[in-house]
Order: sequence, then C-alpha cells, then structure tokens
Amino acid sequence: MPVLTHPSARVLEPGDLDAALAVLNRDPVANAFVTSRVNIAGLDPWRLGGEMWGWYSGGRLTSLCYAGANLVPICATPEAVRAFAERARRAGRRCSSIVGPAEPTADLWSQLEPYWGPAREVRACQPLMSTRSLPADIAPDPLVRRVRREEMDVIMPACVAMFTEEVGVSPLAGDGGLLYQARVAELVSAGRAFARIEDGQVVFKAEIGAVTRHSCQIQGVWVAPSHRGRGLSETGMAAVLHYALRDIAPVASLYVNDFNTAARAAYRRVGFQEVGAFMSVLF
Repeated sequence: MPVLTHPSARVLEPGDLDAALAVLNRDPVANAFVTSRVNIAGLDPWRLGGEMWGWYSGGRLTSLCYAGANLVPICATPEAVRAFAERARRAGRRCSSIVGPAEPTADLWSQLEPYWGPAREVRACQPLMSTRSLPADIAPDPLVRRVRREEMDVIMPACVAMFTEEVGVSPLAGDGGLLYQARVAELVSAGRAFARIEDGQVVFKAEIGAVTRHSCQIQGVWVAPSHRGRGLSETGMAAVLHYALRDIAPVASLYVNDFNTAARAAYRRVGFQEVGAFMSVLF
C-alpha cells in the first residue's frame, strides 16, 4: 500500500483494514454504523457499497470518510474535512444524505452546500444517546418479541410508515421499495427486528441495525398513531434493550431529532443518556 509522509487523502484498499478499524474503534458508539459495514465487507468498494477515504497525517491514518449511499465523516479533523469535501465535490453527489458527528458534518456541508445545495432538509442537532444497563423501574413489554420470517407482510407497512414519517419520503419510491424490503428482511432473518403485534397489526416496533462487538444501534422505533400516549415506547424500548444488551452488545445507542422532545424524554426514562450529537443533511 502507498506510504504517505505528507498530509493527504486517498481511497483505502483492503490492506488498510487494520488501520481503518483502529480509527473506527476510537469512538465505537458514534462509529457503529460504518464499523458494522466494514466488519462484514472489509474495504473492497464493491462489497462495502462505497469507497472509504482516508486522511493521512505524518504517515499515519487519522481520519476516514465513508462515501456510499451516505457520506459519513469519521474522526475527521478540519484538515481532513477539507480534503474529503474537495474529493466529494470533484466526484459529484452520489449520496442520499450526509450524516455523522455534528461538528465535522456541519463543516463538510458548509463546504459542499455551494455545489450540492440546497438540501431537502438539514437536521443540525440529533442527540446521540447510549446505555449499558436495563431500566430499573420500567418493566419490558412481555408482548414485544422477535419478528418471524413469515410476518414480513405484517411488519412492512409499519416500517414504511415509520420511514416516511421520519425521513419525509417513502422508501417505496424509485425501485418500488425492493432495496428497503431486502434490508428489512435481512434484519428479520438475523433476529434483530422486534414488534408488538395485536390482531395482525403492529402497534410497536424497532430494529437493531448496526452491530459490532462494542455496541449496537437501535433504529426504526415506531408506535402506531392509535396507540401513542400509552407508554408503549418506553416498555417496548425496555424490551428491545433486554434483547440488545443480553444477546448482542454491551452498549446500545440511538440518535434522535432534537425537536422530538417526547421521544428524547422516553429514551431518558429507560436509561439512555446523551453522549454526543449527530447531524443529517437529506437530499
């Protein structure tokens, strides 16, 4: 692999895997999404679903940027952000979002906005929350369980509703939802999709998306509108945490929009604490 003795950025190669993982493991909670992909696919762009850019300073890999369906700065210094922004600008926008720790993501977007803007939506502050323990005073909902493979037709409408409500566009647009359905099926098959189902209808659901040996990331938390205000998000999350911390990883995390005060309060009640902030730029 090339040895770089002056500050510069390049596309990483499979032989750079150990150095890339060392950077990712500097913040295992914030970097869980990208780390989980790298653990499965390595750094081969075809398997990874995108390139991994690396920034070298003093001959050492210090910062990363995943460039796939999302553009994700990782442990990115201001110098690295400038290099990543220039590479992204030259390549043209291929991602559907920029997402990552708030400060470098905001810096990256400020440099790309003149070329890629306007964005459909900018969520400047999304608190990153994590926990290592189960709530002491909230019992897990005994009806929340793993979704079975034969229940795909039951879970999909809830997944589509959650995505549309959260992101503002339907996951069925474009390819008719084939990629989204495949991702949901993958999580169901892996035993990482959970729901409370009553009379054939989902009233609560959540998935454990990114998984590493250090942490896992909960996503897609949703309560059916007709059942909101009954505390199902808290007892449901307590149940999901039981599975997550017992079976998957020692730390569970999630990130939430700062304006979603009800969700933030519910997550705090089940033991999550704010440990950082993300930012998302949606196209």
